[in-house]
Amino acid sequence: MSQKKGKKTKGKSSGKGGKRVLGIILKTLLIIFLISILIPLIYRWINPPVTPLMLIRKFKNDAPIEKEWVEIDDISQHLIDCAVAAEDNNFLGHNGFDNGAIERAIKENEKGKRKLGASTISQQTAKNVFLWPSRTWFRKGCEVYFTFLIEHLWSKQRIMEVYLNVIETGNGIYGCEAAAKHYFHKSAKNLSRREAALLTVCYPAPLKRNPAKPTAYINKRANQISLLSTKIGKIKFDDESIAKAKERYQKREEKRKAKSDKILPF
Repeated sequence: MSQKKGKKTKGKSSGKGGKRVLGIILKTLLIIFLISILIPLIYRWINPPVTPLMLIRKFKNDAPIEKEWVEIDDISQHLIDCAVAAEDNNFLGHNGFDNGAIERAIKENEKGKRKLGASTISQQTAKNVFLWPSRTWFRKGCEVYFTFLIEHLWSKQRIMEVYLNVIETGNGIYGCEAAAKHYFHKSAKNLSRREAALLTVCYPAPLKRNPAKPTAYINKRANQISLLSTKIGKIKFDDESIAKAKERYQKREEKRKAKSDKILPF
């Protein structure tokens, strides 16, 4: 009888231990989840002091952290217009993800000619502020999650402001103000359309491209961005402009879906 009781006691204690571990895991996950919401909510009003990429570059390459935060009113309108022209034409209209751009990227990548990205400014901001550089599915999933959060917790104007203030623009250089002073010896507020376009070209490869010493490709791409920015027009963040942008995007989506449906063989 005593042996049976011992076995039962041992089984009960093991069961309690398993429940305790499970409880700790669930509580930890809940805390992480709440923190993941709290930080983006705080950043709605408070500027991010540092990003994971800044720390990675610092500790891995001993790179400096050169940055200077500026409000969006102190950023050249040309830089805002060029960012939209180069990186995300539908920035004001979509909810964080541009379905048409994703579809085009998939088709181009299937052809194998070149790798075409489809990350919106919102996605890039989420990645730059909260995540680390990686191409894993887990990291991409986290990017989707944080993009959803900032699109619902921040305004489009705030997303653009943060984007232009944290983006890597050179070795140890982050944000438009530090970049403008480093490359053009002026404030971001005083950048010309040409300078803004040159700087924007370098966003995808900031450690390899220098806007102050443009190659033939950088000059050509800067001309394209500059021309497109004039066609798109001045980017405004008032309710009316955003409402019109959303309406235009919705119409484009309806046309894209209708076209896709015609192509389907069933």
